[in-house]
Amino acid sequence: MLDVYEFRGDLWLCHSIGQCFDATAFRPLNSTLLEVASFLDTNPNEVVTIFIEDYVTTPNVLKNHFLSTGLMKYMFPLSLMPRDGSDWPTIASMIASNQRLIVFTSDKTKEGTEGIAYQWNFVVENQYGTLTETCSNRAESAALTDTTKSLILENYFPNDPNIDDACVINSASLAEAISVCHTAAGNRWSNFLAVDFYKRSTAGGVFSAINKLNGQHHCGCNDIHQCQASSTQGGCSAVTAHAVLTPAQISRKSEGPAPSPESSSTYVTMSKIIFCTHFLISCLSLFLQF
Repeated sequence: MLDVYEFRGDLWLCHSIGQCFDATAFRPLNSTLLEVASFLDTNPNEVVTIFIEDYVTTPNVLKNHFLSTGLMKYMFPLSLMPRDGSDWPTIASMIASNQRLIVFTSDKTKEGTEGIAYQWNFVVENQYGTLTETCSNRAESAALTDTTKSLILENYFPNDPNIDDACVINSASLAEAISVCHTAAGNRWSNFLAVDFYKRSTAGGVFSAINKLNGQHHCGCNDIHQCQASSTQGGCSAVTAHAVLTPAQISRKSEGPAPSPESSSTYVTMSKIIFCTHFLISCLSLFLQF
């Protein structure tokens, strides 16, 4: 999730209001895009999704940054994105075609001028900055129940990041929030989960929430590890231990080294959820791999 502004004669990541300032600038966009390119180059079985909050007004500058960083060759074509609420391609087909980068922009004009998908044609999203027992769409989004949009992005973080409160926010209340948004979206589970400080939680926290979403998407179970081999819906087994997603598969905030993963799980690579951390970090897609 990248906030992109024109600044110092270039494009910069910047969390600001209206324009970028020295105090709100983070770093040039190219630095992050080169990291994404390196990741895709060295991880041929991964798919990355980038949401751009787009404040770029100069024509073709954003597109040219994807060209100059070598990312255009990975871009999933706008022409293949479903506009009628139908299913997206599986990650296996994206890998086979090497179209492993999905990019959305908040600027509607760029869909016609630069071939970058307008987010609100494909995604519904709840209001960010709210930690309440309700789940309603943000102003730019269609209603969460709009089934012509295949993807659901769920925000769960306060307006002002607070590392001290993150353990509480990312634990029991997060588990409740994904159920609340499921109901609000017409019994559809979220495909994207945006949080702050994803490693700060108790009793599984963010990873338990992801396991639940993956399980519901894949087989209708409350944990991806309950899904029986070759099952689609309703084949749930008992969970003996909770595995976590491989940290290399999720986008990182600067919180020190990632935790060591447990042994790999068949279902992790088959999951449908996309997990991302809020602000300036791209999201890694984990669609069904079959």
